[in-house]
Amino acid sequence: MSSLSPPLSAFLDDSRERLVETALELLSFDTQNPPGETADLIAWLERSLRTAGLETERIAVDETKPNLVARLSGASEHTLLYDGHVDTVPFDATTWVHDPLGERVGERLYGRGATDMKGPLAAMLLAARAYAETETTPPVSLAFAFVSDEETGGAAGLPALVEGGHLAADGCVIGETTCERGRHSVTVADRGSLWLTLEARGTAAHGSRPMLGTNAIDRLYDAVTAIRELLEARPLRLDDDVRATVEESIDYYAPQMGEREARTLFEYPTVNLGTFDGGEAINSVPELATARLDVRVSPGVDTRAILAEVRSRLDEFDDVELTDSRRSVGTFVDVDEPIVSATTALAREATGERVYRRSATGGGDAKQLRNAGIPTVEFALGTDTVHAVDEYTTVDALAGNAFVYTALPYAFADRLQ
Repeated sequence: MSSLSPPLSAFLDDSRERLVETALELLSFDTQNPPGETADLIAWLERSLRTAGLETERIAVDETKPNLVARLSGASEHTLLYDGHVDTVPFDATTWVHDPLGERVGERLYGRGATDMKGPLAAMLLAARAYAETETTPPVSLAFAFVSDEETGGAAGLPALVEGGHLAADGCVIGETTCERGRHSVTVADRGSLWLTLEARGTAAHGSRPMLGTNAIDRLYDAVTAIRELLEARPLRLDDDVRATVEESIDYYAPQMGEREARTLFEYPTVNLGTFDGGEAINSVPELATARLDVRVSPGVDTRAILAEVRSRLDEFDDVELTDSRRSVGTFVDVDEPIVSATTALAREATGERVYRRSATGGGDAKQLRNAGIPTVEFALGTDTVHAVDEYTTVDALAGNAFVYTALPYAFADRLQ
């Protein structure tokens, strides 16, 4: 492809089977989380990168869940960071047709993590080898962060690197698969969240005489309904800087859920009643009830203001309290940032199709890196089988990722000028 120098292009062409073998090697390590034990895989990656000539550093706050940072010096002071997690969600091998620890069938590679995200990790590793083994000095310095404990949101993974000051970069790409139903994208934003715990108290009584008690479940359900009605009718005020991303996100999700629902997803808060607990027996009026709500809002929206409105609405309900709240603000990268335009252009070159610059519907490691001041995107080709039985990726997806990750230092450097 035109964005690669002849030595790098030839290296990738000659390394297609090597890329497949690397992906299968990564899949052979059982890194289900929980328990999330990744030390053997991190050790293998460390040996591979050192052999290729990169400097490596292992950082661990939990020795069973270490992280690895590798570096290759470039021709400028700028740094491009590649980030990926090595743990996977669990699997039940009895439900799989193919080997969950790696199996190739034709042009498909099956295994837990094939598309999320050991396949993209193999492509990142090949990009590092491409520069090292062809003795090509990248135009920017390259850093690779291979982290543990992502699937459960644990503190032993990326948070240990960020809080320990081990990462500094001018841009980052995370190898999360960002294609869905044949549509390709680069995620440049994430949504904010409010996780609310509500508790209601009533008065216990025998179920045959409910008028003598006060039903905590009824009380709490009324409050939850009121919060839903309040928030789901509340248009969000979106920053001008994020409006273009919201519109592309609506275009991306509309074929899946319809344009009206896609627009609602980003222009209004969404409210999910995740758990609701209460009562001890069918013949008793419940004295206590607890509900947990998951509220999501678009990038940049002030979740403090949303929380204040929830508190004000709850003041209207007797004996219903907000006992816990956790919030985050959705982050975003301007679509004109070098890391966004470079990754998008290369993804378009690799696929020959439109590439949407969109918001993720949830949050993850990208949020942490953006909050640490590193402009971060997510991109990888893969399949719609993330976390599914018989998860797989394709050889073409591996090769496309390897191209994008290998060409990215030049495209990124060009846009830094």
